[in-house]
Amino acid sequence: TSGIDINVGDLEKIANTISFLFSTAARNSLSTEDLVATLGNALSTLPKHAVQVIRHVWNEQGKSISASEDASTATVGQFVDIKWKLGVAMSSDTCRSLKYPYITVMLKVADPSGRITDKSFEMTIPQFQNFFRQFKEMAAVLETV
Repeated sequence: TSGIDINVGDLEKIANTISFLFSTAARNSLSTEDLVATLGNALSTLPKHAVQVIRHVWNEQGKSISASEDASTATVGQFVDIKWKLGVAMSSDTCRSLKYPYITVMLKVADPSGRITDKSFEMTIPQFQNFFRQFKEMAAVLETV
């Protein structure tokens, strides 16, 4: 990125926004003109050259994005339940005294056919705090919808 000073967090937000924009356009089967008109109405502060880039990408890749969006939404499961527990690792073969806290999260997810599967994962306390922060951000965004 020669000549551009941007941090990773800002770049991630930009990528997520563009991904959301294109997946929403695909889900709603927007034409290029509809997408550009919607952007013009909603985001009057968006620079003209940015809209031109979005128009070009949608013209070139819109059909494939729409097809992949259809394919990905067809295989998404439905959240059923969540359980969690706090644990402490006491020792291991290589370390006599760990005393390391962790969170175990267990999810129940129904696939499109209705079959329920369990998914589980462990997180350190800092990972859980980040996970929690992201859920709070999602809740805040959902309140604006």
